[in-house]
Formats: sequence, C-alpha cells, structure tokens
Amino acid sequence: MNYKNLFKYLVLFILIYFPIFGHLESLPIRLYDESRLATNAYEMNKDGDYIVTHYDGQPDMWNTKPPLMIWLQVVSIKIFGDGELAVRLPSAIAAFLTCMLILFFSIRYLKDFWFGFIAVIVLITSIGYMNVHAARTGDYDVLLTLFTTLYSLCFFIYIEKGKRKYLYYTIIAITLAVLTKGIAGLLLIPVLFGYTIARKKTLEVLRSKEFYFGIAIFFFFVSGYYLLREYYNTGYLKAVWSNEITERYFAVNENHNEGFWFYYRMLVNHHLIYWYLFVPCGALVGFFHKNGLYRRLAWYLTALIIFFFLIISMGQTQLEWYTVPLYPFLAIIVAMFIHLIFSFIKESEIFSNILKFNTLPYILLFILCINPYVEITNRTFSPKVFSWEEDLYRIDYYMKDAIKGKYDLNGYTLLQNDYGANNLYYINILRDKGVDIRFTYQWEILNPNDKVIAHQQEVKDYITKNYSVEVINSYYNIFFYKIKGKLSND
Repeated sequence: MNYKNLFKYLVLFILIYFPIFGHLESLPIRLYDESRLATNAYEMNKDGDYIVTHYDGQPDMWNTKPPLMIWLQVVSIKIFGDGELAVRLPSAIAAFLTCMLILFFSIRYLKDFWFGFIAVIVLITSIGYMNVHAARTGDYDVLLTLFTTLYSLCFFIYIEKGKRKYLYYTIIAITLAVLTKGIAGLLLIPVLFGYTIARKKTLEVLRSKEFYFGIAIFFFFVSGYYLLREYYNTGYLKAVWSNEITERYFAVNENHNEGFWFYYRMLVNHHLIYWYLFVPCGALVGFFHKNGLYRRLAWYLTALIIFFFLIISMGQTQLEWYTVPLYPFLAIIVAMFIHLIFSFIKESEIFSNILKFNTLPYILLFILCINPYVEITNRTFSPKVFSWEEDLYRIDYYMKDAIKGKYDLNGYTLLQNDYGANNLYYINILRDKGVDIRFTYQWEILNPNDKVIAHQQEVKDYITKNYSVEVINSYYNIFFYKIKGKLSND
C-alpha cells in the first residue's frame, strides 16, 4: 500500500473514531433497555451464570432476549471494570465493524474505495444511527445491525459469485443476529428468499450441502440456547412468546403506538435529516446504473429497506430505534447518488485539463458532509440529556460522582417510586466500593433515624406530608432527609 492510499484510509479511520468512540462514558446509563442490560451484565459477571440472566438477584423474565450482547458486555467489564465505557464499548465496536464491512464490500466487490468512503460517512452522520439506543449506548440494536448487514451482504455475494462459503457466512450471521435480539434477527429472511427466487437460484441453494449444514448450525446454537435456558429457568419460553410477539408486535406495549407513518416522520424530520432526499435519487441511479452489479444491488437493498420498513410500521408497538438496521442499507443507497456525481467530476477531462490537481470531487464531499459531521461530533463531545430528562438523570450524575469519591452516601437509602434500573446499576457499583447504601421501592414505609434520598417529586411530597424530617442536604431536585418520626394527620 503506497502512502497516498495509506493517507486516505487514515483519514477515514480518524473520521470514524470520534463519532463512535469519543466520550462514550459521559452520559449516565440510560433508563430502560441500556440500564437493564447493564444490570444483567453486572449480575452475570458477579454470579457467573452465563445461561440465565438475572435482574436484582432474580431470573430476568422481562428482558428475555438471548444474551450475546450481555456476554460481550461481561467480557468488556472484565477488561475495563464496571462503568459506562464497558457497557457501551460492544455497541461502539459493532458500529465500527459495520463501517469496515461496508468499506470491505465496496473495495472487494464494487471495486471502489470512494464508494465505501461515502457510504461510511453517510452512516456515521445519520443521527438515528449515531444516537442513544444505537451506536452510543449499550443496547442490542447496533450489534443486531452488524449481523443483519453482514448476512444481507454475504447472501448477495453468494448469489452473485456462487461462492458457497458465503452461504455459510450468511447463516452464521443469521444465527448471531438471533442470539442478539431473538426474532428481530429473522425479519429480513423473507427478502433473501424472494431474491433467491427472483435470481432463479432456488434449486442451487436447495441442492447445496452448505445450506443444510448451515441450517443445522443455526438450530444447534439457537434452539440449544432457548432449550437450555428453559431447562434452568422454567417458564422462559412462555415469557419469550409473550414479551417478543404477542405483547409487542400484535399488541401495544407500554403505550408505544405512534401510527403507521411514525418511522417515516422520524427519518425525514430528525434521524436521516441530512440525507433522506438522496435516498430516492440513489435508488433511481442504482436502478439504471450501467453496471449490472450496481443495478442488482440497488434493487436488493431497496427490497430490504421497504420490507423492513413495512414490517416495523405495521407492528402495534413502535419505538424509534427499531429503524437502526435500516441505516447501513440507506447509506449505501445514498452513496450511489453521491458517488455518481463524485466519479463524474473526478473522471471528467474538462476539470482535469483546467486543474493541475482535480480537487473538485473532494471539495464536493467536504461541502456535503461538513455540516452533518460537525453536528454528530458536537453531539459526541457535548452529550447532554434533554431538558425534560434533567431531573430524571441528575441522581445518576450524583452517584457517578459519589463513585469517584466526591460525595459520601454511607448509611443512605435511595427511594424510588417507579422502574429504576439505571439507579440500581450505580447502587451496585457503590456497594462494591464499600459504600453502605440501599435501594427500595417501598418508599412509603420509613422508620425513625432512617437516612433517605428522594429525587422524585411524588416521593418528596409524601415524606414531607407524613413525616417529621431533618433536611441534611439538597442538590437541585435531590433531597437528603433524616426521618425523625411519623406525623399525625388526624
């Protein structure tokens, strides 16, 4: 590799690094999925049970996804210790590997580094992908996206080239996708099946021994995990059916029903705001590309995008991060349009004759990408909770500082009136550091001389209405009380 090629790879790696890996530990562990996984990983690291995930000492029957992501977080914890970095690093690495996958596919099969460069930059400047609950937090979705992208591209290569090892790679990636997020890992399989029929490769696939060996691999590992978990944790399969299908796709879960066009509005108004207009342009360029490989890729990716979009839009439960697996496909489609203009300027004799060094195509990329990239890096270097979340997460910032030794929380009990996995995660770390601190949802049962922490208004109102207290300290919405006795409300 000459210095010119080395330089362009170095530039790309630097551009990738800051949005994905920069300041991963700044925000506190996020409520709901990330905090649940973080607590699962914390307890798995402590109890050594790598089959049954636990939450607060009990088998977790709410978060019933297979534990591949949690296993990776445990490995990360063993290397880096408990904390936000260890919880989020597997997601960040998965995002980086997805970028490398797109780059490799572009160089090896499309024979064009700059196509991959453009697609990667589009991906890492897509707000929906570089967001909480995606590349920037310890959730399932970016790891799932790595495997769905991998199996989709491997299958495309298999159909194009007929190299049977790619059929193995496809099924292994499908297996890993399911071990990451259960049934969500299978949502794109109908498109692969349809593409096989469209390319008249069905008999070739069915006659391939690799297909049947791959299926055996899939069932061995996937059914093996589910059955083993059921053996050690009776009722698990029933919980999976309830949590992942009947109470999520066919029913509204936790009031998350936003309507069919919810994901379209999210993409256009926020998550793909810089690039959404390029999507139809890229698809049209791909459909009529002079290179047949590009044409087939454009139709294949468009089918994947439309099918997945329809599946998640028709579900009764809709959450903004369900679109995460779409972003690599959308990035490649967008790159088809931008790359067409880039190549035209780069290869044009007019510009080459006028300019000693034709820098115009690179100036074009700079102009197109500078604003999206600046916004993404600003989000990375100055990550903030939304104004409406400030009171919610201030207690976590406080406990993060207590872990560093800035505050003494010995002898206190944190009171919580609703789901608080994020708080429990920090309580566990404080206990490991020798801090005598407790956590309870039974905030209405207090005794004289109890030292308690309250940060939710309902809890604070209840305490001051029903108990004689000494306010030991306060910090914004966080109050530290010593209970003197119960008031008579007669």
